[in-house]
Amino acid sequence: MTIAPEAPSTAPLRFLSLEITSRCQLTCPGHCYAQAGPTAGHGTMTTDNWRRVLTEAAGLGATTVQMIGGEPLLHPHLTEIARHALDLGLRVRIYSNLYRVRAEHWLLFEHPRVSLATTVYSDDPAEHDTITGRTGSHAATVGTIAEALRRGLRPAVAVIDLGNGQRAEQARSAMTALGVPHVRVDRVRAVGNAARGALPSTAELCGRCGDRKAAVLPSGDVSVCEVGRFLTAGTVAAGASLASVLNSDRWAEITASVPHRASADPCPPDCQPAASDSCAPAKGEPCGPMD
Repeated sequence: MTIAPEAPSTAPLRFLSLEITSRCQLTCPGHCYAQAGPTAGHGTMTTDNWRRVLTEAAGLGATTVQMIGGEPLLHPHLTEIARHALDLGLRVRIYSNLYRVRAEHWLLFEHPRVSLATTVYSDDPAEHDTITGRTGSHAATVGTIAEALRRGLRPAVAVIDLGNGQRAEQARSAMTALGVPHVRVDRVRAVGNAARGALPSTAELCGRCGDRKAAVLPSGDVSVCEVGRFLTAGTVAAGASLASVLNSDRWAEITASVPHRASADPCPPDCQPAASDSCAPAKGEPCGPMD
């Protein structure tokens, strides 16, 4: 069944990211922008809240929704939320660490309007596991990527380069050799754990944040993107309208504060801001905010 959305309002929206949980099996102590981890919760947004936001987003013109965290596969109602988005006619992007995938998730991944993305840090298991803070995470993630490819899926892989001689390019080569069709590299952004106590800066953003894109955090707060989580304009918790946030003076103020890159100069190392439904840089393709 497809639910017909209402006609678009005055707040154009194309891409909405739902950070449905802060819980994650990994800790990523050196760079997690969400500061997620095993002891974090799912936030205050209920499943009904997420369904309502999705329905409104479709009415505002959104075409793609991203489920992210934390680790979205840990949310007990991820499948229900994603299926509601599909019923609305939206494309669904699941951004997961692919540490553990249940049977219901594989069924969801195989839907023709669902795409899958993950992150790998190194071709060296020990280096990858040190970055994620979880022994065995490299074997688990790479094993799931291989299984996804075996099932005929086309997962995208981002390699986040924290510097200091990290084997990022070797990780890209390893993923390409495995058969991953879309592999990209991006530098870490100084937000969350990577800020190391410093105040976050809009200079760390790609320049497309808030441009027909938005993110809803586990609290219901609406930000320009997950990485730009320090720029919020309001909340959709307790029945508040997404349109009211996107049409607010505060939203106009914070989106205007994001430095816009109008030139073709690439964001390092291999992408350039441009109109895209994807919230991650991709080699040879336009990019939006980095996940």
